[in-house]
Amino acid sequence: MNKLLQISAASLLAFSVYGVQASTLSDVQAKGSLSCGVSKGLAGFSAADSSGTWTGVDVDVCRAVAAATLGDASKVKFVPLTAKERFTALQSGEIDILSRNTTWTITRDASLGLNFAGVNYYDGQGFMVKSSLGISSANDLGGAAVCIQAGTTTELNLADWGKANGIDYTSVVSDTNAQTLSNYDAGRC
Repeated sequence: MNKLLQISAASLLAFSVYGVQASTLSDVQAKGSLSCGVSKGLAGFSAADSSGTWTGVDVDVCRAVAAATLGDASKVKFVPLTAKERFTALQSGEIDILSRNTTWTITRDASLGLNFAGVNYYDGQGFMVKSSLGISSANDLGGAAVCIQAGTTTELNLADWGKANGIDYTSVVSDTNAQTLSNYDAGRC
């Protein structure tokens, strides 16, 4: 009986996910354009030039989905989002898909009610420090100010790392990548 219940639950979940995906596809085809969430100006991933032309790997994914679903790669509207805005925009239907630097975690997979389509980029994390500080290890950063972007796994990973290594630091939190870099350049962290 328990096995039958598990199979039934798995089937129900699979069909409900298919229904959501089918609905999004139908909605996109009905309106004739794809609304795609991207990062706000992250070079190589999604950035608009002075004429408003978007480029980058995440932008190319959006265009590929538009080509596959609508037969025209140009039928895409790019919606720049911060890390804090991205999931809400997708959940609310403001965007049809999200193609931006977003770490796929088990917590997000289980709690957001969204479907991650696949990995298109592998990354890592580290610290960037001015060489004049003479820092040779992350363990030398006790008491330092660290620039991070709000709503990212970097924020969570830094907290976990500091706790695990007994290192106190001050977070200098920004909403966008540009603000984070500006804080670094200004010496705030």
